[in-house]
Amino acid sequence: MISLLAKLPGLGPRSARRAALALLKRRDQLLRPLADALAEAAARVKTCSACGSLDTQDPCAICADRSRDASLICVVEEVGALWAMERASAFRGRYHVLGGLLSALDGVGPEALKVGPLVARASDGGVHEVILALPATVDGQTTAHYLADRLANADVSVTMLARGVPVGGELDWLDDGTIAQAMRARRPA
Repeated sequence: MISLLAKLPGLGPRSARRAALALLKRRDQLLRPLADALAEAAARVKTCSACGSLDTQDPCAICADRSRDASLICVVEEVGALWAMERASAFRGRYHVLGGLLSALDGVGPEALKVGPLVARASDGGVHEVILALPATVDGQTTAHYLADRLANADVSVTMLARGVPVGGELDWLDDGTIAQAMRARRPA
């Protein structure tokens, strides 16, 4: 149990030992309900064939929701980023989960990502805008530029999330790159 817990993101061997001990000490309150929840998730959760999200139905609840704007596709790296976008309640379109980012150092090329299905979805005629909601990292920017090139012939507008000063951010606490990007992306007041 400890070695499996240690494989989870954010848990090293020491944290895994503490988590295992807490689970074993509280078998009825934590361990058994967690085991049941994990078994249910393993049996019921599947990958959406349309967008790549995780849900108990296929297509997922977001893709099946007719009130969402099917002309907008927001491209995210992983499902966790999709969940973050949904928490913000700022987007009412559909999503596309790439399954990672291009990374020469890690040997991740375009064939490892779900680029083909994205281009196919964007080219079907019903999509007007593809929003690239990728991390502001070298790999994220490389992936965004690659996707923009691949989508050039799809007759869609390709946009990226704005970058810059966060709400509540103070300039003296921000890094130079964030300040420079905010300056480049400035807009009328």
